[in-house]
Amino acid sequence: MAQTMISVAHAHEMIDAAVAAAGVTARERVGFRDAIGRVLAADVTAPFSLPRFTNSAMDGFAVRAADIANAPVRLSVSGIVRAGEAAATPVAPGEAVQIMTGAPLPSGADTVVPVEQTSGYGGDTVEVRTSIPADRNVRHAGEEVEAGATVIAAGTRVGPAELGVIASLGFAEVDVFARPRIAIFGTGDELREPGTPLGDGEIYNSNLWVLSDLAQRAGADVVEARIVRDDADALRDFLAAALACDVVVSSGGVSMGEHDLVRGALSSLGVEERFWKVAQKPAKPLAFGVRDATLVFGLPGNPVSSAIAFLEYVHDALIRLQGGAPTPPERARLAAPFPCDPGKHRFLFGAFDATGAVRPSTRLGSHMLSAGLGADALIGVPPGAEPLPVGALVEVRRLRWGGLGT
Repeated sequence: MAQTMISVAHAHEMIDAAVAAAGVTARERVGFRDAIGRVLAADVTAPFSLPRFTNSAMDGFAVRAADIANAPVRLSVSGIVRAGEAAATPVAPGEAVQIMTGAPLPSGADTVVPVEQTSGYGGDTVEVRTSIPADRNVRHAGEEVEAGATVIAAGTRVGPAELGVIASLGFAEVDVFARPRIAIFGTGDELREPGTPLGDGEIYNSNLWVLSDLAQRAGADVVEARIVRDDADALRDFLAAALACDVVVSSGGVSMGEHDLVRGALSSLGVEERFWKVAQKPAKPLAFGVRDATLVFGLPGNPVSSAIAFLEYVHDALIRLQGGAPTPPERARLAAPFPCDPGKHRFLFGAFDATGAVRPSTRLGSHMLSAGLGADALIGVPPGAEPLPVGALVEVRRLRWGGLGT
């Protein structure tokens, strides 16, 4: 098995190549209510224009602009048109039609006077107190979207705005890529689930819940999340079934300890290891392999190492498997010095300040998951002998813990 330590850039290249070889997941059709968070597999094309018809942007009176050029003037009220009704009453010279927001603009009218600029509703006549030019407070048919236009491109993750547009165009269903099926497991006889008593030397499992949440935010379907005993047979039995998924992620068991059995078990099941060990801190003992179209990530067991490795490598792979385009890292200036490592690419959680600068966490231990509290950035800095000073430009990934995706 490969044991040469590689660079972060090389690790990304090898993972990207494996994702491309695996290809995107299958397409499926889902009800539009279930499309939130999914990646579109086909363009959404407008079957009709938006707005479908010219309508009023205000509650008020539809009039001819020429009739109110010398306002104040009094006009006869010839009818009313409400939202959802056809505009059956035309507007003749010297007339006004009471109109509600969203109601079709009657023929003959070319502008809408807001009700607060008139004497109000309820009479056979209305005084218009302000002169308003043509096309004011009018929404024209097709001014937002023309029929036949591509409104949302394939590869777009559906959020609230996309869902609203899909609904406004009347689509009951849309084509999306299937969620990648992912199996996540941790190893360690010392691990116990929250809520159970701890014995001597035991700790609570946190990694599986962090990784499961991150996977779901990336659009994956977590079909398994389990602690597996430090036992070769139990591990092989679990992996034999898990390798039917699109992605398998382990937390722990990939270092060099006596009970680090994951790499050997994967090899015995036909997983081709592409690399093991990346010149990075944390998460140096990162393993990656493939079996057919299944991608296998072996993450370290320390909580920060596990979370950062997932964010840096697994997240983007899941997005690409769904036909999406991951959000590239951006550049930001440091609000505090960054402690570089002379031989390793260094990752730290960080937080943006009001100026847009990013401040790295001062909790540096790979066991300190609390470093992620309040963080909205993952900072990555290439190897360097000296700390980076305040104001230096660094590469950051924005983290959106409270919403879909990262």
